[in-house]
Amino acid sequence: MNRNLSRLKKFEPEKENLLEEILEGFNEPQKKLPSKLFYDERGSALFDEISELDEYYLTRTETSIMLDNIEDICSVLGENCLLIELGSGSSRKIRLLLTGLHDPAGYVPIDISEKHLINSVNALAKDYPTLRIFPVYADYTKPFNLPKFEFTPSKRVVYYPGSTIGNFEPEYASKFLNRISNRLGKGGGLLIGIDLKKDNNILEDAYNDKKGVTAEFNLNILERLNRELDTDFNIEEWQHLAFYNSDEGRIEMHLISLSDQTVHLNGSSIKFVKNETMLTEYSYKYSVEDFKELMSEAYSLEKVWTDKENKFGILYLTVI
Repeated sequence: MNRNLSRLKKFEPEKENLLEEILEGFNEPQKKLPSKLFYDERGSALFDEISELDEYYLTRTETSIMLDNIEDICSVLGENCLLIELGSGSSRKIRLLLTGLHDPAGYVPIDISEKHLINSVNALAKDYPTLRIFPVYADYTKPFNLPKFEFTPSKRVVYYPGSTIGNFEPEYASKFLNRISNRLGKGGGLLIGIDLKKDNNILEDAYNDKKGVTAEFNLNILERLNRELDTDFNIEEWQHLAFYNSDEGRIEMHLISLSDQTVHLNGSSIKFVKNETMLTEYSYKYSVEDFKELMSEAYSLEKVWTDKENKFGILYLTVI
């Protein structure tokens, strides 16, 4: 066993709290499910497949920006920094930083899919035998503690790629960024990816791929509820729906009911009428100026890297 790989620190979401959150979403005028439910083992694997699709430019473009600017990015992060990744998934992008950085103090991958996290850190531990890795199984939008470190890094840097910040409504996103700054402390850094505003057709194609992988990813959330929470969704009576809401500046992912139906959860009956939709995810798109409005006064924007077509941006923020 790699001695630099720490034991998994667990903050497993409580089933009762998750049930309460789901039922609360079902009782809203626009029924919705929390998007974090996408990322069980199957969902995480499907998302990895989505990231390889021709239509899904986000991962490919973000990776190319990283590759084109890796020396500059690593120079900004500096030596002996502690990398903390929110929603680490397969930990693919972090490898660019781990390879480019000089003597990183350690890596803290945080993910909501336990099996996916374990598989990823085991692969990393094999490929980076001298790297200290501190895996944390948690919903990073909820309270949790970082591991205790027996060393002092030059600074803490949160890595938050994939434009995942776009899944939050702007008011919440601003509060979330502020909470990150409190964890980092003065001088800490946030390296974050944002999907930039662009032609609507490009956006909608990215969430409606021809192979139907995104549809499968969206429907998997119902299969997970059936399996883990004993709901009785008839998967055949639901269909994937994704579109760009230009008024709000966001992609919306829904599941649309193909019939009048009733679903049962923990003693509650939830009725759906034909063509009623259930919201599963927002994905807000920003300009750099838009994003600066989200930043709390705790940050200063230090650097911006984009691709030639300005499809995607990687920003580095410093806590002041």
